[in-house]
Amino acid sequence: MTPFENDYEEWLQENIAKENNSRRRELLTKGLGHGTVEFLRTIWYPAVGNLNHLFPEWEVRDFNNGCRYLDLAYMPGGAKGCIEIHGYRSHARDIEVSRFKDLCMKQALLALDDWLFFPIAYRSIKDDPGVCKQLVLSFAGKFLATSAATGLPWSEAETLRFARRRMSPFVPRELANHLLLSENRTRTILRSLVNKNLLVVASGKQRYRTYRLAVS
Repeated sequence: MTPFENDYEEWLQENIAKENNSRRRELLTKGLGHGTVEFLRTIWYPAVGNLNHLFPEWEVRDFNNGCRYLDLAYMPGGAKGCIEIHGYRSHARDIEVSRFKDLCMKQALLALDDWLFFPIAYRSIKDDPGVCKQLVLSFAGKFLATSAATGLPWSEAETLRFARRRMSPFVPRELANHLLLSENRTRTILRSLVNKNLLVVASGKQRYRTYRLAVS
């Protein structure tokens, strides 16, 4: 088995074992949809390196006390992120009016309940994997950078906020311009955050060149 296949199977079985809700356990036992698995295999896992804080087929309640299920819930530290994989036929050209209305209602209810909604088209997974990976890192970073910034010096907290907003790795000079500090001082800040496992080196061996948020 590949590292992903091994981690995926352990992750799915752990979710099944811990679930007391018979309906969700049934959904998990049947297996996840093809689009969700491909998203995890080709986008999330290569970008993040693990499946931590992800919960498939997560159940939420609507205003009428009905049940709705999210493709993936991302909940580090109690945060609420929703990832939905949209297939073209079921969500675009051939979608029925009632289904389209229900989809909009679902997104509205999630937004009102303070969920951060992250929709992604199946075709984007296939056609634009690099862009999707950068979007995933920025999505995950919105939660992790915010919680990690508490108690850090101003310069380090602002560096995490800067990294969170970036759609790609950055070089020390860009951060120095943002912080209005020297490049040497900026490199000291970057080393500190790498040592704290809050940033990772995205490229460079002999001399670190680019950095991005660490997603655990």
